[in-house]
Amino acid sequence: MDTMEPDKDFPLEYRKVLRLTDEGLVEQDRPVVREVPLTIFLNDREIVTLLCLGDHPKSLAVGFLKSEGLIHRAEDIRSLTVDPERLVVRVEVDEDTRLAEKLFSRRTLTSGCGKGTTFYNALDTLVMNRILSSLTITPAQVFHLMRRLAEDSELYKITGGTHNSALATVDDLVLFRTDIGRHNAVDKIYGECLLNGTRLDDKVLVTTGRITSEILIKTGRMGLPVLISRSAATSLAVSLADQIGVTLIGYVRGKNLVVYSGWERVRE
Repeated sequence: MDTMEPDKDFPLEYRKVLRLTDEGLVEQDRPVVREVPLTIFLNDREIVTLLCLGDHPKSLAVGFLKSEGLIHRAEDIRSLTVDPERLVVRVEVDEDTRLAEKLFSRRTLTSGCGKGTTFYNALDTLVMNRILSSLTITPAQVFHLMRRLAEDSELYKITGGTHNSALATVDDLVLFRTDIGRHNAVDKIYGECLLNGTRLDDKVLVTTGRITSEILIKTGRMGLPVLISRSAATSLAVSLADQIGVTLIGYVRGKNLVVYSGWERVRE
């Protein structure tokens, strides 16, 4: 199959396809999102290979390790290197990582796109600090943030093949990331925030993906008080949100939304 030269600054490629049009099947060059394997090493141990766009590899690696509880503080990172040819990220930390080996042996197949890997256990939320932020948000602000997420989703508009997430204040987006899986998009945000020391207890996470327990736990570990999605939530995600004090708002479409938990933060 013939291909066009991909744009090295934009994670997509072009493929020859047959597309059904009013004139019948027509040969076209169609953009598709780039999918590559990114392998993460922690203290010289291979931890996981993520299928992703391949952009922002450092943020993705750090965000993944932090959200899965394998590293704890940015200050503990001794070195962080990327091999762009082999698509490998190596993270060296000062702390003892033997726990990572134990967690690796109990990986869980997630509900994420591409059958993602996670080390989480829902019972881990029992030891998470309850989020006590006084942040509030209105339905009008929720709709505005979702519109802004759609406006910034350029790769999705071109290919239809990505999930998008953004860190936001109640008024606007402050950090947008996209990937083939919603977990990766969130981890890119988490990693960048950790590396830059970004305050999170006054922020909101906005995403396009369904709200499952894995995404809820990532949100809780980030200390974010509000999670907003275009998609619906699962029963376990709602239960965990109640447990740790996350305001969960889903199915934000048009003039509709559903507040699943944390009602006290939503005001008229």
